[in-house]
Amino acid sequence: PELDAGAEGVLFVVEGEITVSLAGKKHVLAPGGFAFLPPASGWTVRNESGAAARFHWIRKAYEAVDGLDVPEAFFSSDQNVAPSPMPGTEGRWATTRFVDPADMRHDMHVTIVTLKPGAVIPFAETHVMEHGLYVLEGKAVYRLNQDWVEVEAGDFMWLRAFCPQACYAGGPGNFRYLLYKDVNRHARLGGYLGGGYLGGKAR
Repeated sequence: PELDAGAEGVLFVVEGEITVSLAGKKHVLAPGGFAFLPPASGWTVRNESGAAARFHWIRKAYEAVDGLDVPEAFFSSDQNVAPSPMPGTEGRWATTRFVDPADMRHDMHVTIVTLKPGAVIPFAETHVMEHGLYVLEGKAVYRLNQDWVEVEAGDFMWLRAFCPQACYAGGPGNFRYLLYKDVNRHARLGGYLGGGYLGGKAR
């Protein structure tokens, strides 16, 4: 269970099955299964399958905004969400979005990026937020700052804010990665100290 009442979470299953209990109901997540769990929702997870299970549990301190409700819990899967193609790529570069990008209640997104064999991110893009990437499938070369690094299924990357990045998916199969990033909130100034913030109001 989540012991921090201020923490939201995302679960994403990569192997086996897990059972999430929430508000008196059980939800079984198979590979590709996704759950968003808001803070103070009192959820628990168990492996009731009798076989090994592997999943990602991404936690974040939820940043509330006056006038916006906390988003509700929901369950989905990779298989049930159609990827959104990047314009001008003929579908070779697409993103599976579990949350509506226009929903300002959410302060983090966990998505799946898919590049088909031969697809590229053709320019060095940068972002104001840090990124976490876990490779789900395939191989590629990924630009981090000025270096091109070979990555494959099971590898993890953490990118600082404004880190130049690009990608070439050489195949032979799809290159897919789970992507985490903060969204819809200004970055706080100052650092963390004792559960609060330096240079800002502690929460």
